Amino acid sequence: MSRFAVALTSVVLALGVSACGGTAAPSSPTAGAGAPALPDRVEPLAQAPVPALPATVASADGVPVTVTSADRVIPLTGGLSEIVYTLGLGPKVVAKDITATFEQAADLPVVTRGHEVSAESVLSLRPTLVLAETTSGPAEAIQQIRDAGIPLLVVAPAKSLDDVAKRTGTVAAALGVKEAGAQLNQRTADRIAAARKTLPASGKKPRVAFLYLRGTASVYLMGGSDSGAGSLLEAAGAVDTGPESGLGKDFTPITSEALAAAAPDAILVMSKGLESVGGVDGLVKIPGVAQTPAGMDRRVVAVDDGVLLNYGPRTDQVLASLITQLYGKAS
Repeated sequence: MSRFAVALTSVVLALGVSACGGTAAPSSPTAGAGAPALPDRVEPLAQAPVPALPATVASADGVPVTVTSADRVIPLTGGLSEIVYTLGLGPKVVAKDITATFEQAADLPVVTRGHEVSAESVLSLRPTLVLAETTSGPAEAIQQIRDAGIPLLVVAPAKSLDDVAKRTGTVAAALGVKEAGAQLNQRTADRIAAARKTLPASGKKPRVAFLYLRGTASVYLMGGSDSGAGSLLEAAGAVDTGPESGLGKDFTPITSEALAAAAPDAILVMSKGLESVGGVDGLVKIPGVAQTPAGMDRRVVAVDDGVLLNYGPRTDQVLASLITQLYGKAS
């Protein structure tokens, strides 16, 4: 399970429900519902690398893992799948997590749903390497895969932009394609830097509240200091109003008082979350939203669920989308 999903699960359970340099704000509202969606494809490196194996890599859970073959790879999260495919080794992937929604992975069998790993499904596909995150589980399933003699590498989950290169480097090392990992990291860093150059040179930083919405389950949460969105918002020249207004944990149920204290100029949401509440029209009906500057101006920034907090090879696209939606197209 991703760090973001774990954080949400804990909050949702507590609620007793289940859920699947800046500038002033533009005078014309920006509604995420009308923003172009990010292309749901990954862009592999131009030349597919040839794995140099065996390779021994330190797993995030302290277990050294020796990989002798990358012929049949199963990444247990969408973010890890994205890295493998972008490194150019997509043809080696034989299964996916349900969150791997990008086009190239569409026809793969699903071996994890809701981030719950099915050890039997994984083992039936005879993988030569399984990639997991520290929050993948249950623990019994992870141990069952290891007990079967399958190399299983645990990768630390993403928390910020600083984790993009670390995760790519770890996965590339396990696959025996370190040079491709370095190449991909350079490409990603260059593109992130290019996106940041489109920021306005001066002016007031827009205040942005990150809301997690699942209207079908009546889940309405505001991100705090540990939501995972802060690093992206900072890179986009914005202020994350959750932690700035005193929300010290990952997610907190939305209240009119919390929204008033945050006073966001814009609201960041995931696309499916916005859809689940009936778009911008439904969002402003959530108590307190209409009274914020963002609600009054209907300024909503929406990014696809599958990429917003992945902190993977498509992070530059996420950042560019945030900047475009916050400030308008670069001149």
